[in-house]
Amino acid sequence: MPLLDVILGYDCNLWCDYCTISPPMRARALSTPAVLAAMREGRADGFDAVSFTGGEPTIRPDLLGLVRAARRLGYVDVKVQTNGLLLAHRSNLDRLLDAGLTRLHLSIHTHRADRYDAKVRRPGSHPLMVKALEQAAAVPSLAFVADVIIDEDTYRDLPDAIDWLAARSVREAHLWYVSLTDGNRDNLRSLPRMTDAMPYLREAFARADRAGMSVRSLHVPRCLLGDEHRRAWDPGAQGVRVVSPEATFDLSASRLAGRVHVAACEGCPHRGICPGLRVDYLERFGDAEVAAVGGAAPRGRPPVVD
Repeated sequence: MPLLDVILGYDCNLWCDYCTISPPMRARALSTPAVLAAMREGRADGFDAVSFTGGEPTIRPDLLGLVRAARRLGYVDVKVQTNGLLLAHRSNLDRLLDAGLTRLHLSIHTHRADRYDAKVRRPGSHPLMVKALEQAAAVPSLAFVADVIIDEDTYRDLPDAIDWLAARSVREAHLWYVSLTDGNRDNLRSLPRMTDAMPYLREAFARADRAGMSVRSLHVPRCLLGDEHRRAWDPGAQGVRVVSPEATFDLSASRLAGRVHVAACEGCPHRGICPGLRVDYLERFGDAEVAAVGGAAPRGRPPVVD
């Protein structure tokens, strides 16, 4: 289903320690008329799904109106991607559902109560996130996904995070690998090697299978996932148009998407569908991990972008 991904603005009610949004970016936002125009254009071009992201879209006073407008324009799938704090108040969730919300993605950042508030830099936030998650997971009509960040502080907790989500009736989770771009560009310690994280990903996959959960992995290439390559998910391959305060572009061209194939990719059985690795990851660690899997000599960093 072609997706129109609308970044309403970069402002947020949290300030996560791995966030790519810089302080100057927080002042940038799309106006309501600009969002409506983008949605009308999207429908004219055949898009039937729309996603409202940020920043934090629930702090926008026009969000309910935008959800209603999306349904009036004929979008059959309307998604909001959120940290969930404002949805701990059940009336806020109900208003979104009444407006026509069909899909909700909630970022848990970390499931651990002893680390969450420090990670998002807002005291008292963890109980709000948990309440919002539990309420959303209990709505039968809502397609609900927990977005789980993979960074240096969280990857070892992935198996326990899956157990934690399953215990709260969450049926689907997406694993997002932290990015060294914009506001997080110099936070090198936040980005773990994929080969260090893989044992924890494999255990998380195993626990998800036992719990009947669906778990997708973003940004980790299929060659490193090995036997778990079926978990890889490339949203950009499904036709995603991103509308941001700065520009409109295809998701496959985003810096947050895989864009680089290295020498070891040649001859790989996944070459035709794999978008490659992200530039920021290869600039940090080079291509030795992928080269080791592919049996090729590493070229180091930086790589050549396709």
